[in-house]
Amino acid sequence: MKIKEVIVVEGRDDRNAILRAVDADTIETGGSALHKSVIEQIRLAQTRRGVIILTDPDHAGERIRTKINQLVPGCKHAFLTPAEGRTKKGIGVEYAQPEVIRKALARVHDPAADVLPEDVVDWDDLLESGMIVHEEAAQRRAVVGETLRIGYANGKQFFKRCQLFHITKEEFWRAVDLLNEK
Repeated sequence: MKIKEVIVVEGRDDRNAILRAVDADTIETGGSALHKSVIEQIRLAQTRRGVIILTDPDHAGERIRTKINQLVPGCKHAFLTPAEGRTKKGIGVEYAQPEVIRKALARVHDPAADVLPEDVVDWDDLLESGMIVHEEAAQRRAVVGETLRIGYANGKQFFKRCQLFHITKEEFWRAVDLLNEK
């Protein structure tokens, strides 16, 4: 599987895991410091080929993803769930099986997708579904975030991700229905 976009990962071991799964070029952030030269490389890649961010499914990975997204708008996003990236050795892209990485890259979220604004999840949807202001909101967001492939986030961040990735009401409510069936 050849990937046109450049995949941004955290380190060399993540890069090696990507290369075991797909034919792609990568940029390594070298951790959360995100040096100016790395951001410039990501900007250039975004301009020329497009960028997919695939960071570890942990707090540090989310912090890196958020920072890149702020500094280089328009990047696509691929997510692993914590379970998909966890082994006895640790948690991260480097531990994910090649098939899991291929599936994550096949479900990339593109913020530039053509969805009409009225079809996108709004705050009322989150209230009605129990994603916010609910005693089990955090657990509900975790499950729905995993189903939608947008990762776990607090209420405000979850809303921003739904907006950023143009999560439609239809796909959101399908994910909520799956949660409610469990």
